[in-house]
Amino acid sequence: MGDVAMRDVSAVKVASFLAGNGPITRFWERKHSVLHGFYRFAIARGYTEERSLLPRRIPKPQQVFVPHIYSRDELRRLLDAIPAIDHPRNLIDPGTYRVLLLVLYGAGLRISEALTLTLANVDLDARILCIRESKFYKTRLVPIGSDLSRVLTPYVDGRRSDPDAPLFRSRRGDAITRQNAENAFCRLRVQAGVMRDDGNPRHQPRLHDLRASFAVHRLVSWYRDGADVQRLLPQLSTYLGHVHIAGTQRYLAFTPDLLGEASIRFERYAMEVLS
Repeated sequence: MGDVAMRDVSAVKVASFLAGNGPITRFWERKHSVLHGFYRFAIARGYTEERSLLPRRIPKPQQVFVPHIYSRDELRRLLDAIPAIDHPRNLIDPGTYRVLLLVLYGAGLRISEALTLTLANVDLDARILCIRESKFYKTRLVPIGSDLSRVLTPYVDGRRSDPDAPLFRSRRGDAITRQNAENAFCRLRVQAGVMRDDGNPRHQPRLHDLRASFAVHRLVSWYRDGADVQRLLPQLSTYLGHVHIAGTQRYLAFTPDLLGEASIRFERYAMEVLS
């Protein structure tokens, strides 16, 4: 954009510049502060006789949504409560739903990725899930641990005759829809008594938060094992199917466990430097 004369700047243009293309963030305040200083300078030097065109009311930035990180106890309560939400009209049987939750948490998958898995995408001999054309239209291989492999083995036994069949199928035999999976989770969360305690009742724990919990729990485990977390973080990003590491950082909401482990690591480092 070329230079614009002060007389050609309108309040509408100023408001458009401040708003940008996305939601209101802290960056809005920084731009407002810079323009406020600029107008004070321009008016004091006589470059313009108009008053500042900045809006007088400063909007509050949108709160960044923080995913719910399930504790180990909450995960156990969710799994234990699955039989209690079963109903003849429920399209997902308890056994299937249990395996779905374990795959979402144990492999850190997006719900859309898990529900589009077919039997052909599951290689239990190699312990690998093949995620085809995920969120960013890329295919990736997701290694799984021995525990998750043992969960999947009896679930897929006897179903290999149709490799194109959905891994997670409803009682009607077709693929489970995301809406059915999320509706079932709402009932499950209430039954298990799992809810946010941060004063934000509007955003209750979600099915997708199992993926964020996987990422945070993996970080905590690395910290406790004394691993080089900075070196491993890009690997976690690749595992989760993120294009950039910033996508992974968005999931890594701090929890008391994660903060505690990071604090212990820093204390050890500081003691080594001072000794």
